[in-house]
Amino acid sequence: MERLRDEISINVHQSNALILFSRGFDKFFRQHYTNEFNDIVILCIGTDRSTGDCLGPLVGHKLKLIPYKKISIYGTLDEPVHAKNLCEVIEKIERSHLKPFIIAIDACLGKPERVGMISIGKGALRPGAGVNKSLPPIGHIHIAGIVNISGFMEYLILQNTRLNLVMRMADIISSGIHFNIWKYVKDADDLSGQ
Repeated sequence: MERLRDEISINVHQSNALILFSRGFDKFFRQHYTNEFNDIVILCIGTDRSTGDCLGPLVGHKLKLIPYKKISIYGTLDEPVHAKNLCEVIEKIERSHLKPFIIAIDACLGKPERVGMISIGKGALRPGAGVNKSLPPIGHIHIAGIVNISGFMEYLILQNTRLNLVMRMADIISSGIHFNIWKYVKDADDLSGQ
């Protein structure tokens, strides 16, 4: 696990990547999800039309069966959240949820040595930055999977990203989040005496 300021990075090729991701997510979640928030919103950004940009919808697809009341998933393979509808979805979240704590998830491009890293950090994610799109920043904590290299012809690079890497990231992210959300709900139930 690599630590950069207010961020933790996990290499998905490590044998214990799921454990490292789960611990890192737990740390950021418990540190930033305070009593000032109510609902938990997991916003998975990306499109199912591009291999490199389908990380968010794959994670959303895997998490959509979470049965807990105060947790909502936006962005799945069936209903992706992408550049064309992101602002509309953000407005819907603001209308539908009381003081939501938003966990934003997206794929991104990076330096060659960082490909295969999942970063967890505090603060907003800037969706579309890797392909020069100006979209609103979103999230109280963010998760970004570096799926390929940046620098030239980003759309083509996203189209030619290995699905194997994206799927491995989606498995680690969704499993780690699901486990920690289950722990949180279980702990909350224990505290309320249910």
